[in-house]
Amino acid sequence: MSQFFQIHPDNPQARLIKQAAQIIDAGGVVALPTDSSYALVCHLDDKAAVEKLRRIRGIDEKHHLTLLCRDLSEIALYARVDNRQFRLLKAATPGPYTFILEATKSVPRRLSHPSRKTIGLRVPENAIAHALLAQLGQPLLGATLILPGGEEMLNDAESIRARIDKQVELIIDGGACSMEPTTVIDLTGPEAALVRLGRGDPAMFGL
Repeated sequence: MSQFFQIHPDNPQARLIKQAAQIIDAGGVVALPTDSSYALVCHLDDKAAVEKLRRIRGIDEKHHLTLLCRDLSEIALYARVDNRQFRLLKAATPGPYTFILEATKSVPRRLSHPSRKTIGLRVPENAIAHALLAQLGQPLLGATLILPGGEEMLNDAESIRARIDKQVELIIDGGACSMEPTTVIDLTGPEAALVRLGRGDPAMFGL
């Protein structure tokens, strides 16, 4: 049975954020709200936790997982970013976008796309996610909370609790968030390419 924290969406309680970080550091998989939808997250370097997250979501290693980062400087540690890409990222972060970029050697090989060596990264505009990232001092690895066989994202902490209470270590109730996923933009080519249309407006990328 998972733990269940009710955390204020605008002023996260430091005590609960610290406890959540400890659960992640201990190998836990956590359901938390973001600026797009709820997500499943775990520690970047915990192989067992990453495999557990993939099992809950019903996805294989070819499915991009996303690094949730605090800011652009953290993105640059895990992805190769040129001047053109940096300008686009600066204009769109934080916000409901996920960017596909070439992974650096700082990303464990098992986490990048097996054939393309790319990684998805984002900077969420959500106080709870930001507080947790600051407490951990490094990115979280995450995926949109859609369960196997389903098409809709889970958006309510109580319904998440009813569905996956025994599969995760912690559910963070930060209130309802958007039912739309992030907009996914591939920046690995000479021009930005739209991979998935979601909450973020692709017009700023000329798409």
